[in-house]
Amino acid sequence: MWVKSEVLEGEFVVLEPLSEAHVPGLAQAVRDGESWKLWFANVPAPEDMGAYVAAAMAAAADGDIAYAVRAKATDKIVGTTRYYQVDAGNRRAMLGYTWYADAVRRTPINTECKLLLLNNLFESCDAIAVEFRTHFFNLASRAAIERLGAKQDGILRHHMLMKDGSLRDTVIYSIVAGEWPAVKRNLLSKLGRSQSS
Repeated sequence: MWVKSEVLEGEFVVLEPLSEAHVPGLAQAVRDGESWKLWFANVPAPEDMGAYVAAAMAAAADGDIAYAVRAKATDKIVGTTRYYQVDAGNRRAMLGYTWYADAVRRTPINTECKLLLLNNLFESCDAIAVEFRTHFFNLASRAAIERLGAKQDGILRHHMLMKDGSLRDTVIYSIVAGEWPAVKRNLLSKLGRSQSS
């Protein structure tokens, strides 16, 4: 496989390849903020977490790698994220399916998760590009992606049918390999670290 399923560890988080053992922790994490109630987000309700995790694990056959996000300060599972639509031939992957418990929003958790995931793709796997997609109306997600340094590539109108029957316009962003050094410097700066860290 082009991207290996392995633990990624930083100062604040450990990204653990997703397993059934993470279901209780993820069900607890999603209760903090009730993100599944957001009409523009595809976040599972606590009672659907087992099926969500099973589907993520099944997608590993196509090269997807899903992670449970563990906060090192509390040793609790606080969310999930994944590589998906991994395209080894073109050295591209999408990064998404990311959600967190409310308690860790606006903390270093997401910044470090993205640093670990992007660093792995660009420096260990020699990726050409990484793509992000989100709902047009998910303004918090769009702002977070833009804060990373990703550039908007465009909008796919009426791209997906949502679980409530509405049509999603999908905003596409990317970071290409030539941009990674500046993006990395930006993420390290947000975490209070120098380039040599």
